[in-house]
Amino acid sequence: MNLPAPFTAAMKSLLKDKYTSFADSLNEPSPVSVRVNDKLQLVPSACKVAWCDSGYYLDERPLFTADPLFHAGAYYVQEASSMFLQQVLEQFASPGSTVLDLSAAPGGKSTLISRFLNKKGFLVSNEIVRSRAFILSENMIKWGNDNFLVCNNAPEDFKRLPSFFDVVVVDAPCSGEGMFRKDAGAIDEWSEQNVVVCAARQKDILIGVWDTLKTDGILIYSTCTYNEAENEYNVKWMEDELGAEVLHADISNFPEITATEKGCRFFPHKTRGEGFFISVVRKTSPAPRTPTGRKKSAKSPVKAEHSFHLLKNQLLDSENRELIFENNLISAIPKEHAEKVDLLRNNLKTMHYGITLAEQKGKDFIPHTSLALSKSIDIKKMITAEVDITTAIQYLSKEAIALPETAKGYVLLTYESVPIGWVKNIGSRCNNLYPAEWRIRMKIQHSTPLHWIRKV
Repeated sequence: MNLPAPFTAAMKSLLKDKYTSFADSLNEPSPVSVRVNDKLQLVPSACKVAWCDSGYYLDERPLFTADPLFHAGAYYVQEASSMFLQQVLEQFASPGSTVLDLSAAPGGKSTLISRFLNKKGFLVSNEIVRSRAFILSENMIKWGNDNFLVCNNAPEDFKRLPSFFDVVVVDAPCSGEGMFRKDAGAIDEWSEQNVVVCAARQKDILIGVWDTLKTDGILIYSTCTYNEAENEYNVKWMEDELGAEVLHADISNFPEITATEKGCRFFPHKTRGEGFFISVVRKTSPAPRTPTGRKKSAKSPVKAEHSFHLLKNQLLDSENRELIFENNLISAIPKEHAEKVDLLRNNLKTMHYGITLAEQKGKDFIPHTSLALSKSIDIKKMITAEVDITTAIQYLSKEAIALPETAKGYVLLTYESVPIGWVKNIGSRCNNLYPAEWRIRMKIQHSTPLHWIRKV
């Protein structure tokens, strides 16, 4: 691997006699790892990631695009080092926390946080780049939880919500040194000047979100780079300028992780993963007053109240849901988080929240893919049709399918008993209701179930 000379010099200074091992590791294949979604009774026949109980290494990289379970949110393909976030959350956060994932796209850390929170806390997943925010929404919908909101805001926008979050996760845009093995383009984009620019931008991001963190709340800061300017020096700056106290994660069970004075480092010659840095700080400085008050949701048309009630009853635990009618979409959120959602909708550019049940078109209510993929759907109340892998791929490619043996109406398709989406069966054919923007775009000639997944 042809590395920039200034980068090589910096890494030799950092690693000293370990540099050769580090350089050799960059010529090895990048590990493939996934996290399995606990909404599905699936067990990978693969090696576990030591610091993440739902993480697994695969021996090879399959064609994930050809697996309907991937599209159904049965698992998420994520770099193993970044899964260490689970350990940090377990050691320093509560499942009942209100959490902000600031730079969340495409959704790896957000889906991990969502799993940690389970049904107790609430997650705000943010992405400043709108095109990436759509991808984030897709992946969060596929994960299937309902206690989250996706938004499309700049860091400074969160100053409108002082002292709102218990936990803020900042996976900061960086120079990408830890991705050199995985992404050759990162090498071409690297420069000493870009490191300086990234370090300054990271400080601006941290300033933008600091006020939204409660006093005694924690901020989790991470990068996929090695240099101290973007890592330890920025943590020291938070101590000096923002009133932060560094907390040290217990890594006694993980000798492959390198501890520093300000955080934890992951090097590819020591860990089975890419380059990564993560640090935890507690906010000790006084926080501004928390905003209060609800934004009243748009009222549902009176004539549609009966239909709304029926939609709500399609969910498990339906009595604990509150409905929101906005832009012809009917969404359900847990009642315990209704006030949070209203406040967020009033202050941020929101893109998705809870479970979108249906879209109203005239007198008709078209079931939404969010409902199909939700862990809260009451499948027993649906017309369902189990399809094979060929039909599933056709459906996910937005192609026409037929279900001659199935009742007419809206039908929930399942693959391996896992919901993948809706069709409207009109007898001779089905109207494919899979979102066009999610469709499989490559031509898949033949597909077989992945051998590394087995049903419990």
